[in-house]
Amino acid sequence: MTAPTTASEAPEAPGALDGSEALHGSGASGRGRWIEHWDPEDEGFWERTGRRVARRNLVLSVVSEHIGFSVWSMFSVLALFMGPEYGIDPAGKFFLVAVASLVGAALRVPYGFAVARFGGRNWTVVSAAMLLAPTTALLVVMEPGTSYTTFMLVAVLTGVGGANFASSMTNINSFYPLRLKGWALGMNAGGGNIGVAVVQLAGLLTIAVAGAAQPRLLVAAYLPLIVVATVLSARHMDNLSPVRNDTGAAREAARDRHTWIMSFLYIGTFGSFIGYSFAFGLVLQSQFGRTPLQAASLTFIGPLLGSLVRPVGGRLADRLGGARVTLWNFGAMTGAAGIVVAASMRESLPLFIAGFVVLFVLTGLGNGSAFKMVPGIFRARAREAGLTGEAAAVRARRLSGASMALIGAVGGFGGVGINMALRQSFIESGTGTGAFAVFLGYYVVCAVVTWVVYMRRGVGGVRGAGV
Repeated sequence: MTAPTTASEAPEAPGALDGSEALHGSGASGRGRWIEHWDPEDEGFWERTGRRVARRNLVLSVVSEHIGFSVWSMFSVLALFMGPEYGIDPAGKFFLVAVASLVGAALRVPYGFAVARFGGRNWTVVSAAMLLAPTTALLVVMEPGTSYTTFMLVAVLTGVGGANFASSMTNINSFYPLRLKGWALGMNAGGGNIGVAVVQLAGLLTIAVAGAAQPRLLVAAYLPLIVVATVLSARHMDNLSPVRNDTGAAREAARDRHTWIMSFLYIGTFGSFIGYSFAFGLVLQSQFGRTPLQAASLTFIGPLLGSLVRPVGGRLADRLGGARVTLWNFGAMTGAAGIVVAASMRESLPLFIAGFVVLFVLTGLGNGSAFKMVPGIFRARAREAGLTGEAAAVRARRLSGASMALIGAVGGFGGVGINMALRQSFIESGTGTGAFAVFLGYYVVCAVVTWVVYMRRGVGGVRGAGV
């Protein structure tokens, strides 16, 4: 898969590649930071150079993805600033955040495949720089009198922030060995997911210090952060040549039924996380009559905890098996959703918050365990195809990376469903009770699917593969 070397592709002088120069052979472009050889399953290679390079790329991936999530969820925070003078009712606000969620989910497909086409480092630079577009647009339009159509168009732009997740996860998946993928993917995703909580905390700080009439202060703070993330990615990240231009992996992953089964399960975990993150503050305002400051003081708690425990879910899956942890998690999510339904019916704010916070924590655990399942599934599928050793590892890496792009996209659509269901529930009854009951039913179905497909009989050698 390596491209032929030309005279213009000679490596830079030693020391120019921040410790990874040993990985850039004569067929690599030092200027473009392409790594020609990458074998994380080789423990000797991993200990000598792989771990250090992978960690550096992971950290910088988290930085860009974190800011992307903050931009993606910006409207869920700005909605708290949009008082009566904006002329937008609760249903209209739910629709705005649903549009942002929809676009972010849809763009995850091309973003995930862009890593193989352009390189992980190169696409991280591009995707980070693209965050300047929605942020600048928000800085211009955030004021009373702006038309709803204009807000809708800007909500479309914010979707690019959610798409960063797919390319980031696909890229980092290729850097780490199977035995560490649960932890690595959990750290990458958790560090990104926490961008939701951080922008909500920043919104709370802005309202507390400057008041609800100054949303531009929140938006403006992100412009220099985006520039810094773009520059750091350009200077210190790497591309992996072994995963370049592998468009066939996308077609193979799309044909495998496990891509779509895992997508269904990921709607229940990540779809819930991002959907609730976008909707929680609006529900507190619309159903429980909280002020913008009161709502902002509560909304960040759930996303913060859900993000922090995502690596824990990955680590538990590394040790206990992803399918087992995911099954237990869906059972617990069913119970937490039951508490939310009861609290909504009784209009008990303390019980509602308690149930929602537990639900957020469980979505984080489930996100980590579900994504850990994917590499193991495709490693088992490679064995079923008669492959062993490095050949099996390479096939598993390429298919699991492509599959993650699709799974992440479908999971993002779950956030759209949650906000649209809540919008309809508020239109019909003035509360979210009906929608919460639907979510509970979905978790029951997810638990059944996990047990039937991955626990009761397994898939080939999947269970032995750590799934």
